[in-house]
Amino acid sequence: MVVLAIANQKGGVGKTTVALGLAAVAARSGQRVVVVDLDPQANATTGMGVWNATTTVGNALSADADGSMSSVIGASGWGPEHFEVAPLLAPSSPQLAHIEPQLATDPIGAQDRLRRSLIGIEADLVIIDCPPSLGLLTVNALFAADRVVIVTEPSAWAVDGVDQILRNIARISERRNGHPDIAGIVVNRLARTRDARYWDEQLVAAHPGLVVRPAVAHRAAVAEASAQSLPITAFLRSGSAEAAAQFDAVLTHLTRSPAASADAMTGETSRDGAVHDAPL
Repeated sequence: MVVLAIANQKGGVGKTTVALGLAAVAARSGQRVVVVDLDPQANATTGMGVWNATTTVGNALSADADGSMSSVIGASGWGPEHFEVAPLLAPSSPQLAHIEPQLATDPIGAQDRLRRSLIGIEADLVIIDCPPSLGLLTVNALFAADRVVIVTEPSAWAVDGVDQILRNIARISERRNGHPDIAGIVVNRLARTRDARYWDEQLVAAHPGLVVRPAVAHRAAVAEASAQSLPITAFLRSGSAEAAAQFDAVLTHLTRSPAASADAMTGETSRDGAVHDAPL
């Protein structure tokens, strides 16, 4: 089982969009996928067709017990009509925001509850959609993850935001004997504008070997699929097949071994111009 945390302390960069895109292509390939929605905004939950869940991630964290997530994980709206092996969901709700202060009162296990709750879960891939902050919810995700996916947009503040989350991941890695690894930096919503290309190039220059290629292009189909609670792999609209193909390529990079992933990204970064000319 590989546990991927999708993170960035900056909000509005499309972490949930990327998390759902990766979940969809992984499930389409036959992997057993579990999405853990750790964001109180619950966008991954509604994006997978679940509203007003009665049992949520908050219940598993409050239980403070090994394997407690097993009683939370269930079917989503992405059912068997879309996949042979439909992805499962550990849903969130706004009440999850009240769990963070509760965790802060635990001097021993505050950072480790999510990791313990996932013990015994049967899956090939667990994708954790983190909130846009470095509170105890995100820290729990980083303590539970094997690898971290940093999602960013090509914008003026992207480089600073990525630097900040990389520093904090490094601090946690020092306490976890080198874990989690950095799976890569995914540039999301890359538009065909001079400004977007410039900031994308700045990210590649600032973090050689870490920026995943291809970037995820800015496409209306991706946002519309999420708004309609459909997986991008089943959404019938112009651009959806191309978006799914990009997520598929990104997932291949992110789930490689750290050494192989670094080699592949270094090689593709040197051919960076090709990705910018990809059709939108």
